[in-house]
Amino acid sequence: MKAILRAVVSGAAVGGMLILTGCAMFRQKVEDKDVSNMPDLDATYSAKDLRNLSEKVATSIATSDFIKNQPGNLVMIIYGVQPRTTTFVDTQAMTDRLRNTLMQKSNNKIQFVNESRRQELMKEQGFQAQNATDETRTAVGKQLGAKYMLTGALIEMQKQTGKQVRVSKTELVYYQLTIEITDLETGIIAWSTQEEFARTAREPLIGW
Repeated sequence: MKAILRAVVSGAAVGGMLILTGCAMFRQKVEDKDVSNMPDLDATYSAKDLRNLSEKVATSIATSDFIKNQPGNLVMIIYGVQPRTTTFVDTQAMTDRLRNTLMQKSNNKIQFVNESRRQELMKEQGFQAQNATDETRTAVGKQLGAKYMLTGALIEMQKQTGKQVRVSKTELVYYQLTIEITDLETGIIAWSTQEEFARTAREPLIGW
């Protein structure tokens, strides 16, 4: 009888501890993270990769002989990075960051046509032509045309451990980013670069 009583008391104590621990686990928790050193939660593309790839490509372009040998400012237009990945990757975020980083690293020697706001520009010019005074009206036909076009592609390849008796699954993901600068007058690729990285992640098949 005493043994049974001790077992009941012990079970109640353990249950109480689990309840208290469980309550703590389900409490809301908010914590700021250092965006320059964010951890990888799995093997797929992350915010850290966005930052690293944009920084590497921007540095490569800004310090290249292609840019250094340009006689003046270089006007470009960005037509984006094509995502050839099985998982969703916001490549627009990559080109936005790449544009900003390039302007900073080149001290604005590299300038960009605002291709995403052309409709708004034309609408505003039409409004000013009808309503603004001669002194404040923006002159039509003064926009600079781009000489070069920046494009690219991000590819992804995934591999997983095959079917066998195991307690965990290992995933390998490989990424390759290609960036090209094309002369709009000749259609010739004037400059290109590639950056690549791979990451593995191992997950238990049983767990919570």
